Amino acid sequence: MARPKILKLPEVLEEIAMSRAAFYRMRARGEAPKLIRLSNGQIRCHRSDLDAWWERQEIAAV
Repeated sequence: MARPKILKLPEVLEEIAMSRAAFYRMRARGEAPKLIRLSNGQIRCHRSDLDAWWERQEIAAV
């Protein structure tokens, strides 16, 4: 079974077209996609969590 795709933070930022600073402000407000922190301190996002976040954004825009 293939593991789900895990995105690096720069990949997430590129996809949502947002600066790192703006992303961290959104994260502080609890509005960012769900993230995981690896033991080496790096931040990742599961593709499924990013897709779910996109869906919530689309619903909120309606």
